[in-house]
Amino acid sequence: MLKIAASLLSADFSRLGEEVKNAEKEGVDFIHWDIMDGHFVPNITFGPAVIQSLRDKTKLPFNAHLMIEKPYNFIEKFAEVGSDIVSVHAEACDHLQHTVRDIKNLGVKVGVALNPATPLNVIEYVLDDIDLILIMTVNPGFGGQEFIPAVMPKVQEARQMVETRGLN
Repeated sequence: MLKIAASLLSADFSRLGEEVKNAEKEGVDFIHWDIMDGHFVPNITFGPAVIQSLRDKTKLPFNAHLMIEKPYNFIEKFAEVGSDIVSVHAEACDHLQHTVRDIKNLGVKVGVALNPATPLNVIEYVLDDIDLILIMTVNPGFGGQEFIPAVMPKVQEARQMVETRGLN
């Protein structure tokens, strides 16, 4: 099922409440928060307090995309502050299967993100347990980058994997 998310990475950070409401008005399906820690990627963006402060501005689901080292240490906090989906990078997880299980146990949906150069087979063993696959078509860490068209076959392969298993 196709869903459209609005990333707020390029939003006016001084007007995030308005930006969230504008995204909702334009018909997006959920809000995508690019959470960066300055370690896994070179930039720093939003933390749990930002998500918590904006949670009551919309009924749209929030996806906390954790582009951070050791995401396991933060999944509970991002779930507690109102994230409906917590997405982790396979590359940042020592034990992806355990992280996926623990996110599910928090009562939120789970996404797994893959960098452009990461092969799709790294999520094959957790595919039945996740709710979202986020295939990066840019290298993580910066907004406004040029799309990497060479990643599109991986997107098509992911769609085939999902359909073959009868997932949506």
